Amino acid sequence: MAGEVLLVLNAGSSSLKFSVFDAAPGRNADLLAKGQVEGIGSRPRLLASRNGAGTAVDLPPAAAPEAGHESALNHAVDWLRAQFQGATLAAVGHRVVHGGAEYAQPVRVDDEVLRRLEAYCILAPLHQPNNLAAIKAVRQRLPALPQVACFDTAFHRRHPAVADRFALPEALYAEGVRRYGFHGLSYEYILHTLPGVAPALAKKRLVVAHLGSGASMCAVRDGQSVDSTMGFTALDGLPMGTRCGAIDPGVLLYLIKAKGMDADAVERLLYQDSGLRGLSGVSNDVRDLLASDAPGARLALDCFVYRASRELGGLAAVMGGIDALIFTAGIGEKSAEIRRRICQAAAWLGLELDDRANEAGAPCITRPGSRVSAWVIPTNEERMIALHTMALMRQETAGAA
Repeated sequence: MAGEVLLVLNAGSSSLKFSVFDAAPGRNADLLAKGQVEGIGSRPRLLASRNGAGTAVDLPPAAAPEAGHESALNHAVDWLRAQFQGATLAAVGHRVVHGGAEYAQPVRVDDEVLRRLEAYCILAPLHQPNNLAAIKAVRQRLPALPQVACFDTAFHRRHPAVADRFALPEALYAEGVRRYGFHGLSYEYILHTLPGVAPALAKKRLVVAHLGSGASMCAVRDGQSVDSTMGFTALDGLPMGTRCGAIDPGVLLYLIKAKGMDADAVERLLYQDSGLRGLSGVSNDVRDLLASDAPGARLALDCFVYRASRELGGLAAVMGGIDALIFTAGIGEKSAEIRRRICQAAAWLGLELDDRANEAGAPCITRPGSRVSAWVIPTNEERMIALHTMALMRQETAGAA
């Protein structure tokens, strides 16, 4: 295949997801191939597909754990080169979870940008180091290739000041201790696709529920983020697969002072041993919990739905009402039962669930005439990254002309 292609990377702690998009002039980022290297650091395996044809290959482990992402990238690039012989790789777009207060737009990565982004690793320890490891691996193999960082925090940077502030001294706010919000690339994609699904809602008051292993909800009015359940880090808000969600800071003081836990132990508890896993004692996966008869499984799901319902009311309040609730991400798109429970709890808002439409996963899952409508819209963060990266590269080309 000749022409230009764009590579999008989304690096996790033990996986490297990749997608290839058509970047030829006049094209609209059509997906050409996708895949991932999973089991990084233990038993790596390449899973990839193009034109409906898939492949699965067990890979040799990296010589050293710290080389895991570089090794994964090399295997992915080798597969891509075999698939796209003759094509030109125009750029690589990356999901970067935390852009801090500095980055409200996608940015071309250079040494200074990379240095600044490394400062946010402490705020997103599950994500940021791995996001940056992928950038470094590309630089190592293809140093001249343009790379673009696209941020989960950027969508929320125009929050009103009252939504950004903690009740802490001004000096800490000036240093960057503020509410950022996350999952912005997902929310952006929902708004990008909404005019084609429900054009009447594009400028309305929306609550978008990104419910997955990481979960958050965002109030959107007139296409702009108003507030989000996540704050300074991706720990805040809803209980998640393994993350605690909102917690009284006094609990942390108790863990340190009374239980003698150090910072690393507290971090491990909050990020890896809490949430649905901690509540249930069974699993961090909603599918497992729905299938389980264990009291802890029921408790975990009840808490998840309760918190989502409580946050929905709060987000509706800051907008002065709500016109639609949109479900997205793994749980939001695939679990009719969780959607049903949240919608039933939202009946007081005027939301009337259509059970058949919900079970079928229809785009609109409320009855005709429901004062508040509910929708299921699949997200696609990788395509949003591709669109951002192509726009930035074209902007740079136009500026240089």
